[in-house]
Amino acid sequence: MLEKMEKGFDPEEVIEEFEALTKDAKRVQVETLKRILKENGEAEYLKKWGLDGKTDTESYRTCVPLVTHKDLEPLIQQIADGATHPILTGKPITTITLSSGTTEGKRKFVPFNDELTETTMQIYRTSFAYRNREFPIGNGKALSFIYGSKQFKTKGGLLAGTATSNVYRSAQFKKTMKDMQTPCCSPDEVIFGPDFHQSLYCHLLCGLIFRDEIQVISSTFAHSIVHSFRSFELVWEELCSDIKTGTLSTRITVPTIRTAMAKILKPNPELAYKIHEKCLSLSNWYGLIEELFPNVKYIYGIMTGSMEPYLKKLRHYAGGIPLLSADYGSSEGWIGANVNPTRPPEMATFAVLPHIGYFEFIPLRDAGPLDRIEPRPVGLTDVHVGEEYEVVVTNFAGLYRYRLGDVVKVVGFHNSTPELQFICRKDIMPAINIDKNTEKDLQLSVEAAAKLLAAEKLEVVDFTSQVDLSSDPGHYVIFWEVSGNASDEVFKECCNCIDSAFVDAGYVSSRKVQAIGPLELRILKRGTFQKILDHYVGLGCTLNQFKMPRCVGPVNDRVLRILCDNVVKSYISSAFG
Repeated sequence: MLEKMEKGFDPEEVIEEFEALTKDAKRVQVETLKRILKENGEAEYLKKWGLDGKTDTESYRTCVPLVTHKDLEPLIQQIADGATHPILTGKPITTITLSSGTTEGKRKFVPFNDELTETTMQIYRTSFAYRNREFPIGNGKALSFIYGSKQFKTKGGLLAGTATSNVYRSAQFKKTMKDMQTPCCSPDEVIFGPDFHQSLYCHLLCGLIFRDEIQVISSTFAHSIVHSFRSFELVWEELCSDIKTGTLSTRITVPTIRTAMAKILKPNPELAYKIHEKCLSLSNWYGLIEELFPNVKYIYGIMTGSMEPYLKKLRHYAGGIPLLSADYGSSEGWIGANVNPTRPPEMATFAVLPHIGYFEFIPLRDAGPLDRIEPRPVGLTDVHVGEEYEVVVTNFAGLYRYRLGDVVKVVGFHNSTPELQFICRKDIMPAINIDKNTEKDLQLSVEAAAKLLAAEKLEVVDFTSQVDLSSDPGHYVIFWEVSGNASDEVFKECCNCIDSAFVDAGYVSSRKVQAIGPLELRILKRGTFQKILDHYVGLGCTLNQFKMPRCVGPVNDRVLRILCDNVVKSYISSAFG
């Protein structure tokens, strides 16, 4: 594949290749597993399970157990500590990926290698090819709110950084972006700057300088794009001043960033005046992106799952510019590409690339908790439309039958490969009694109550939750940051609305018999979620990797402390009497 990329690529050729692969996905899966097992046959982990060189699917699924990260953690740690013998892979692992740590409260080490960089480019190229059919772009630039974390060396000398940083630093990434005619408008010094506040300011400044050339606005997650334009609301006059005078704001103190920006920033009073007038003409910043960047074809990022709550605000900023959801993957690797880009983000589906890994799916009715062993997964082409599954991944970087913890729904097939809709992370909200609420249920309940705020011309800036078991019975606590002040009556009504909007039968029946206590709504000071973001960035997470945890567990004690220290009002539901 690297050889192909050196020659550039023709989107129609990419589509042709994908169509051929997906017409016989079962055969491709068999060949992919065979290749993975052959390349890693000397790995101690595979030898331990007695495969004895066998590479067929039946032997693999019989011999090798399903695992979670917890099972592999000691082995990955040995690799990070410098073990020289082949533990999980045949070839040595030279890089470690760090997860964001937002979901489970601590950052995970995940093996990373060149194969994963290649599959990332394969995903990018595939989805771009289909996207370009519907939204063709010319030669231009992208305003990409991307940030590279600082890489460090593990005890054993391996480079460690976020998955996105590992990709952004690769030559393949820059080559692919250039081939897609959307190189990032910001210099590397901004992308890899040590202070994300300064990098964000300069991303915005670069975007404005190159405003007529910007064809795509993107980030890894929708949250990052919304956060960037919320920040723009606060600094737009300063940005205009920089453009007018050609002098960079004193808020930028990193020497490498100042030097790089000096090559781009020249006095342009006419541009500064134009941007200033456009900002003044907007009503509550509606259509901001459309006004600032007249040639943008679409806004692109992951917009499913925990990103859905940001879509309303993103649409507000976008005006008439289409929102396109990016592809489906995780810190552990990629799974599917969005080959139906015209679907709204809430309906986005992802066609699994059958050659980038070996995939299995546990029917949700059989899945059980992540620590229960041996439910019965089915193969990629054996899934059924309408059913929900937990995803199991085998990849080229040492993960074998790895339970990803994601719940997906099969909504159709692209030739013979399934098209998946992301539903939620599994086991995000722990049960109090017989309740089985998911991240999606929480989101829908918050959205229902937010409509009451909309009538007051207010919005929920962000939200999270906690299952409070400190009293008996336990109860749900919802944390809201709101854009302004509402009356106690309105917040009380919102609290009751959230409580009654949960439709899970186990929750409703438990509330009726007081086996679950009344839901509590806590209103936070403005800027609380910024403090949480700053906390995670301080731990090494990047802005474009950040996902707000929708349920904060006891392991996230620092985040819980930030939330509890910033509560200004609290309301108790009376929805169930």
